[in-house]
Amino acid sequence: MVTPTRLAAVCRARDRLRELGPSAPSVRALATDAGLTTTGFIRIFAAVLGETPHQYRIRSRLEHAKRLLAEGELSVTEICFSLGFSSLGSFSHQFGQRVGVSPSAYRRRLRRQLGTPGVPPRALTPGCLELMAVALGGPGTSPG
Repeated sequence: MVTPTRLAAVCRARDRLRELGPSAPSVRALATDAGLTTTGFIRIFAAVLGETPHQYRIRSRLEHAKRLLAEGELSVTEICFSLGFSSLGSFSHQFGQRVGVSPSAYRRRLRRQLGTPGVPPRALTPGCLELMAVALGGPGTSPG
């Protein structure tokens, strides 16, 4: 049974699992902070949140990676190590397995959809307004 005290400890651990970089707490340290064995902590965490602490940490880091890839300011390698992955290979493997494409392919796909960082996107104008502009002889149209 999950007591309110243990539930609060799991919620605190969940928040700490989002911490990035090499100083992020280990699952063992989080279990100790919660007053549980590592196995008991993992079991309760998974029962409450539907995934193990490790799975949660990976998913959280990959969601952050997707935001950083969309911003386009850091290289894939810089993103990898800033999020606490131990190698570019493990980062790319986890990303590809969970997102369905490599980090570089994800970034390329976003750039095709959103444009290149630093380059102002073409104005997004609803098609109906463009048709009205043509019908009314608006900018960029020749009068009828």
